[in-house]
Amino acid sequence: MTDKEYQEQIQILITWARAYYTQDEPMASDEEYDILVRKITKYEEENQEKIDINSPTQRVGGEVLDGFEKAKHLSKMYSQEDVFSKEELEAWIKRASKSIEQKEYFCDVKFDGASLNLIYENGILKQAITRGDGSIGEDVTHNAKTIQSIPLKIKEKSLLELRGEVVIKKQDFEQINENRIKNDEDAFANPRNAAAGSLRQLDSKISAKRKLFFSPWGVGQNSLNFEKYSQQMEYIYSLGFAKPPIYSLCKNIDEVQTLYEKMVAKRSEISMMLDGMVIKIDDFKSQELLGYTVKFPRFSCAYKFPALEKVTKILDVICQVGRSGVLTPVAILSPTDIEGAVIRRVSLHNFDEIARLGLKINDSAILIRSGDVIPKITKVLSKRRDGSEKDIPRPTLCPKCSSKLLDEGVLIKCQNLDCPSRVVNSIIYFSSKKCMNIDGLGKEISKTLVKEGKIKDILDIYSLKYDELSTLEGFKEKKIKNLLASIKNTKNCELYRLICSLGIEHIGEVASKQIALSFGADFLNPNYEALVSIEGIGEQMAKSYCDFMQVNETLVSKLAFEINPMVPKKLEIKENPFKDKIVVLTGTLNKGRDEIKAKLEANGAKVSSSLSKKTDFLICGENAGSKKQKAQDLGVSILDEKAMWELFSSDI
Repeated sequence: MTDKEYQEQIQILITWARAYYTQDEPMASDEEYDILVRKITKYEEENQEKIDINSPTQRVGGEVLDGFEKAKHLSKMYSQEDVFSKEELEAWIKRASKSIEQKEYFCDVKFDGASLNLIYENGILKQAITRGDGSIGEDVTHNAKTIQSIPLKIKEKSLLELRGEVVIKKQDFEQINENRIKNDEDAFANPRNAAAGSLRQLDSKISAKRKLFFSPWGVGQNSLNFEKYSQQMEYIYSLGFAKPPIYSLCKNIDEVQTLYEKMVAKRSEISMMLDGMVIKIDDFKSQELLGYTVKFPRFSCAYKFPALEKVTKILDVICQVGRSGVLTPVAILSPTDIEGAVIRRVSLHNFDEIARLGLKINDSAILIRSGDVIPKITKVLSKRRDGSEKDIPRPTLCPKCSSKLLDEGVLIKCQNLDCPSRVVNSIIYFSSKKCMNIDGLGKEISKTLVKEGKIKDILDIYSLKYDELSTLEGFKEKKIKNLLASIKNTKNCELYRLICSLGIEHIGEVASKQIALSFGADFLNPNYEALVSIEGIGEQMAKSYCDFMQVNETLVSKLAFEINPMVPKKLEIKENPFKDKIVVLTGTLNKGRDEIKAKLEANGAKVSSSLSKKTDFLICGENAGSKKQKAQDLGVSILDEKAMWELFSSDI
């Protein structure tokens, strides 16, 4: 292949990709497409210095990131004000029309996905940022480049900030969930969650497989010269971006309502999920006059679609075990088609919800997909019962590992650290900064080590060897040595850190310190009565701790032997203003929170993060915020940092 032929073949592949991904009108078979990709790839492997940035082969995911960098939008990304009826739409138009004369409205579909901000410079895609808080999001450029409907290069050379929605087509969403269920993974609740989760993958190869689709809906910072929003969007579409399946310029409210009703009628025919119609005043001068509220542009709103509902049959109820061990009941339904998506299962959230609904297996029930497209059961049709219905019992044993469950009513949780469903999460929590602080053992590496069979639980962390880690992709010498050194540094840690790192429900740092101090080496076998006698340990906390140790006694015992934690010695603390007092810190403190917290605890204080009537002192630094006002309302004593140190120096 010559250089000229290479460029020609790239343009053919771009045309085919755009026809398939953007226009939904394939021009080539999958086989033809794959053959051309291989042909171009072969040339690029042999001529790496000549690879064109616009080549579709450059969209394939590559490097796995350790985390996402924060990135700032060039201009703020606002939310949309929602209206839900023609009356609310009329009220919105009346408000917007007070200050302007222009009455034309650009209306297009509102996809329900993940908002994305693209920045083009000199015609090249430079950065892609998630919406975040509207000002700062996460840099997901490596994933955005895998999305075929996002051009890597455009003809517009000026700085251009382009906003749009990343979505997944219905049929692709169903296939993704089928594959996840087969692989014993949690199904995505809806296409929006799937799109957002796919966009935020640290491994861009995963994003590339998810068939994400980008639809532009607006422009941020730019130097384009158009008088109308509709003109601007037509120009954006001409740059290679997908047009909405339905859009129009409407002259009055009747035309807006007619278009809305057309969209509602056709929503099931459109390949992506819609949850409304976006209405924008078309004239830019009118937009400038109306301006913005803190959250919304005054010249734009989202006219939400009505919820869709169907009758379905409850075939069974199973329990999913989440990564934290929490059980969620899930109803298995007779396959029910809503807007082109076949719903086969729906979360029931918790067993209190099942009781509230009065739900039984074999019941007929109303299934809706509301404005946020999350399917849910809203009502049981009890009058349709025929006697075949069966009660849904609360589980007592984990469906994954058969361990005894912690049952607190709304919360039902598996506490077994070896449970296959929660083992990765327990390792991540154990290694986190506030617990064992194992640098280099974050989320993705923990997943990799478990997936590759290098560790199966927390205890196995201490058996990791250099040779077995060196066989893993991406594990270089320095990385391995740093990880092993960080693991070694956890040996002989303070006992409370070990207790805290186990992730016991309701047992945080403060409670861990109290338990370590009260029981010492006997922390594995405390009795319930002794636990509730400790100040600050309630009945719920004591039950959770006892249940946890009953399930995990063998593993925690081996872990304690491996780590050999330092058991605290009980010190007699002399009387002082902070002994046995509950203290809360807020604001920016000169000495630093950790130092002040250690000083207070050494003198018998209990440092809490939450303010209540039981709080004795609030220590305020600069920019104290709402806690100071709350303390005044509750009558809690407030000290600034200087006053606190004066109490230390005069009375301690």
